[in-house]
Amino acid sequence: MTVNPSIFREYDIRGVADRDLTDALVINLGKALGTFVARKGGKSVALGYDCRLSSPRLRGVLARGLMATGLSVYDVGMVPTPVLYFATHHLMTDGGVMITGSHNPGEHNGFKICVGPSTIHGDDIQALRKLIEKEDYDLRAGGTSENRPVEEDYISYIVRTVKVASPIRVVIDAGNGMGGKIAAALYREMGCEVVSLFEEYDGAFPNHHPDPTVLENLRSLIDTVCRQKAHVGIGFDGDADRIGVVDASGRPLFGDELLVIFERDVLKNNPGAAIISEVKASHRLFQDIERHGGKAILWKTGHSLIKAKMKESGALLAGEMSGHMFFKDRYFGFDDAIYAGARIIEILSNTRKTAMELLADLPPAVTTPEIRVDCADEIKFEVVQKARKRFETMGLNVNAIDGARVNFSDGWGLVRASNTQPVLVFRFEAENEGRLLEIRSLVEGVVNSCLQ
Repeated sequence: MTVNPSIFREYDIRGVADRDLTDALVINLGKALGTFVARKGGKSVALGYDCRLSSPRLRGVLARGLMATGLSVYDVGMVPTPVLYFATHHLMTDGGVMITGSHNPGEHNGFKICVGPSTIHGDDIQALRKLIEKEDYDLRAGGTSENRPVEEDYISYIVRTVKVASPIRVVIDAGNGMGGKIAAALYREMGCEVVSLFEEYDGAFPNHHPDPTVLENLRSLIDTVCRQKAHVGIGFDGDADRIGVVDASGRPLFGDELLVIFERDVLKNNPGAAIISEVKASHRLFQDIERHGGKAILWKTGHSLIKAKMKESGALLAGEMSGHMFFKDRYFGFDDAIYAGARIIEILSNTRKTAMELLADLPPAVTTPEIRVDCADEIKFEVVQKARKRFETMGLNVNAIDGARVNFSDGWGLVRASNTQPVLVFRFEAENEGRLLEIRSLVEGVVNSCLQ
């Protein structure tokens, strides 16, 4: 079968639903995945889907393909992605598939895939593509499908393991994505007073785009936190595996700032634990981990890559600038924004401090947000490689684990190629505004010269 190779990405499979994700493609994807799981000795998969208009169609077609390989399919229904991940542990399945377009526009959709306890990526995603192209399937009779809702079990598990010392007022903004109803129910069960914005599922996302890393998407959350005098605001992306947090003052936190709060809490009870973050994260985070007795690991960007590194290193916590937060401490190690929200509520309740009060002792720094510059997929990695070589020729200290992170005694600058979009990603940090501009000018100047 001929397929569009561009939909098989680094971390997942995604495309425009009615153009790229046809019934023919999806049923063959089901056969390929079922074959892939069965050849590893697996017999069952959990299946979930989000609220996009195309998701029920994709769910039905994919299930037929999976069952054609003899697998048992446990349909957990319309759920956030982390609830699907939870289901693979709770139901002890051999894999799982979440049908979701995450934070992409409503006409898009995709598949996040687990085999065993891990989300597959890279070569394994390409292995599925090759199985489809060759139509290399192990087809067997006996496949079944049954409904297995797990939302109540998910909420009960977190309520049992995350404890609130005293109730606090929380505002949540699900952006009409999958996080709203379950998060509101969970946080109320934990004893919080919850104000819920845009809770109703709507795959057209009529109020704002569900991406909490974009400031404009947090306007309603910020305004409501301030107006309601709430202790914290929590925003979710479309499938609720990424979190955005707003302090009681109305200030949004970067992902690395949120991870500082989490790592300090984890290290109190787990001295020496390994903590992972990615190349876009502040040097203040890595220094803070070491200062509090932890082992800091700088790693590649990407939720699947982070999860694989957690498994390899035994890390208890990881986090990305994008808002993916991974807790192995008291949890399963997958990225779950709803659970991360419960943990920040627990910390704020137990310390009786705001998020910004908890961060008040961090050394001062000036940072840029993530800066994204269009660059064609065909050349983006080559451009970064050229820039890295030029930085090294200039005698600069370069970490090349994922792109080029150029380190100075008083700051750093990063350029890397996105694994999911035709863009270059930049971020900069320094001790003061003047130095930040110098570092940014140097890095961007070298990159621009490589584009010519």
